[in-house]
Amino acid sequence: MPDFARSTDPAVQAQLDRLTLLSPGADILGLERITCLLERVGNPHLRLPPVLHVAGTNGKGSTCAFLRAALEAAGLSVHVYSSPHLVRFNERIRLAGTLIDDATLAPLLAEVLDAGGDIGASFFEVTTAAAFLAFARTPADACVIEVGLGGRLDATNVIAAPIATAIAQLGIDHQAFLGDTLPQIAREKAGIAKPGVPLVTMRYDAEIAAVVAAAGAPVLAQGAAWDYAVEGDRLVYRDANGVIATPLPVLSGPHQPGNLALAIAMLRHQTVLAIPDAALAAAATRARWPARMQRLGQGPLTAWLPEGTPVWLDGGHNAAAGAAIAGTVAEVAAGRPCHLVLGMLANKDPEGLLAPLAARLASVTTVPIPGHAHHAPDALAALVQALGVPVATTADDVAGALRAIAGRGTGQSPATVLILGSLYLAGVVLAANGELPD
Repeated sequence: MPDFARSTDPAVQAQLDRLTLLSPGADILGLERITCLLERVGNPHLRLPPVLHVAGTNGKGSTCAFLRAALEAAGLSVHVYSSPHLVRFNERIRLAGTLIDDATLAPLLAEVLDAGGDIGASFFEVTTAAAFLAFARTPADACVIEVGLGGRLDATNVIAAPIATAIAQLGIDHQAFLGDTLPQIAREKAGIAKPGVPLVTMRYDAEIAAVVAAAGAPVLAQGAAWDYAVEGDRLVYRDANGVIATPLPVLSGPHQPGNLALAIAMLRHQTVLAIPDAALAAAATRARWPARMQRLGQGPLTAWLPEGTPVWLDGGHNAAAGAAIAGTVAEVAAGRPCHLVLGMLANKDPEGLLAPLAARLASVTTVPIPGHAHHAPDALAALVQALGVPVATTADDVAGALRAIAGRGTGQSPATVLILGSLYLAGVVLAANGELPD
């Protein structure tokens, strides 16, 4: 099933089954189908509350989480569209602060599918149309929209007049759709730019910056229009309008201050919504983004490990994510052995992800990803061995991997466990440990 979409609600599942039968069953880019589909349901994308639109290879979801937290801290109600979901399809559509409920979702999907069943729209395009229809019908003060894939030809790019756009960290991913080089990928991401609308970006090298500048929007780049620094236990953000100091982000990882600063820059450079400095500071501690260096609580999965073993979960799956996670592991492991549980989709680059991490790992246990084409655990284990990790083994599932880690009994100081490689795998883990995103 596309994007592993399943529901415990029979009415929702019936519509997801219809979607599976009607959609092409693969990612496709282009605006023709989504434009036609939206026209048939009344062009709801033209009636949305003010939109903040975010692209990027890594960090766009965290940036959206910080945006939502800041807007809600300012007392505003916020719609959020994000992908993929981790456990429940409903996670993709947040209506005025609350995940869409099954009673609303089932007839909404039915309406979109009834209107456009002959168009051949993809899973993501149907989902996007349903989200925009829900957003247009439910009052809210703002919309935070995360790009699905790329930007220029992504279904979310039908939004004609956002109040601000942004590009987070860039890296190599989805080469079959976006190109094999960073300039090609940057060109696709920058396709969300709109004339006269602020395009806020991270700091890029000169070649990438030139590509982004050619997109035709006023570019507000880190290092030129705004910047930030971590000073002790604070993030200090600066732009032409002054300085804001915030706590460090509650989201783990040395890359998260940059994502918070990008969100602050977006809100500081738009002119439609009034966001006080106190709300921007509050975003640092209020943001939540599951499966991005999330520490798991006690549950059926973590119970396989010795009590008190920290278990971290991240859906990172590319080289840029590997570099960021390597820095985070250095922080959270604090000198303890780190054992990795790894599962990756077949179209991802395991060596790119693992190369920055390998020297920090005491062992890697590779697992399959249920319901998806994935790298064979044996092949992943062989790659891990070639990268010099001392122990590389396989397991049938994450529970088996954790049992194996618990049984090694190395006598070393207490270990840290990291589960990594795919947001689909992360969803399986959260469901198995009883930690559903809300």
